[in-house]
This record gives sequence, C-alpha cells and structure tokens, in this order.
Amino acid sequence: MKKTSILIILISVLFLSGCSLGSREVKIEKPALESNAISILDIQKKAEQNVKDAAQKEQEKINKAMENAGLDDLSFVKKYSKATIKTNMGNIEVEFFGKDSPITVNNFMKLASEGFYDGTKFHRVIKDFMIQGGDPNSKDDDWSDDGMGGPGYAFKDEFNSKKLVRGSLAMANSGPNTNGSQFFVVTAEETPWLDGKHTNFGKVTDGMDVVDKIEAMEANENDHPLKDAVIKGIELK
Repeated sequence: MKKTSILIILISVLFLSGCSLGSREVKIEKPALESNAISILDIQKKAEQNVKDAAQKEQEKINKAMENAGLDDLSFVKKYSKATIKTNMGNIEVEFFGKDSPITVNNFMKLASEGFYDGTKFHRVIKDFMIQGGDPNSKDDDWSDDGMGGPGYAFKDEFNSKKLVRGSLAMANSGPNTNGSQFFVVTAEETPWLDGKHTNFGKVTDGMDVVDKIEAMEANENDHPLKDAVIKGIELK
C-alpha cells in the first residue's frame, strides 16, 4: 500500500510538471548572425533617417534665410534683364538668365540696386580661367579676408542646362547652397568641371576686352591682383 501511494505521488508530480511546461511561452533565441544582421539594418535605417533629417533642417534654414533676405520677392528680375558693371578699367555689359536662375539674378540685382557692390574689387584673377569679385571685404586694403565675405545670408543653387564657357557670369560658392554675393566671369573657352557646381546666371555681351585686362593683371601667389580693379557701380537696365 505504501509503495502504491508513492507511485501515485510520483505520477502526479510528473503530470503536473508536464502541464506547467505546456503553459509556458517557449522562446527560441535567434541565431547570432541573424541578430547582427538586423542590428546592422537598424543602424543603416537610423543613419539614413538622420541624413534626411539633417538635410531637411538645412533646407529649412536656407528657406528661412532666403525669406528673411527677401529673396522670395522677384520684383527686380521682372523689371530688368541687363546691367552695366562699371569698373575703373572700363565697362562690362551683361545679360541675365532670369528665367533659368530667377532667385540668383534677382539677388544680384537687389544688391546692385542697394550699392552693395560699389567699391568692391575683383580680388581673384587667374589667367585662362576667370576673374572673381563681389566680396564686401575687398573694399579695404586688407587682403587677408578677401574672398570670405558676403551679404550675411546664403541661398540655394539654381543649376541649369547652360554650360560655363567664356563670358559666363556665375556664382562663387564654398559648397552646395552657399551662394551669397560673390561672382565670377569665365575667361577660359570652357570649364566643364564647373558645370553643375556653380549657378550660371548670365553672360557678358560686351566688354570682354575689359574682363581680359583684369584677368591679365599681375597677381600674387594667392591670385590676388597687385593693383586694384574696382567696381564703381552697377546700372540695371
């Protein structure tokens, strides 16, 4: 009888253990390789999202800067299409690509109308390449900061299908969407390495001889001309 009781107890314990095991959630750990692969995908997705978020924030900053600078007002480009850049070495006549680069053209015209460019110099000249100007820092005799100035804001690029060739008027920049006031005139026959990197917003229609004279000026090791080529004023037409 005693043996029978013990046997019944053992059978009961085993039965209850089986029921308990059956009621538990069975978890199978994922293989290490699969877990690592999922982690890498998660990291990649987060990185891609971070890039998108950063790009969106940068675009919002650019849009805000453009709004504050009044660049959404295209009143100048609707009124004018040409200009005379008057320098101490002669006049340069330009025609703008208002339909292709309206914000860029309007910005240039707005600054010109305010006298922003008056007294600035062509601070960088490279033979068989280009002449660069439009920096307010170039108004004084301190050359150390020439090429580093601007209007206090930056705006987006407006690339178009027009190639940067001899006589092209384009924006100088320090990277994507960093346009301000500095510009350059191409003196080389063509510059394919610049296409898609600098906004082409106009062309010289008369006065390339003046551009060539500025380009031919003697310069130092930093391409800064040793004599002044000054913009006396810009007349919009």
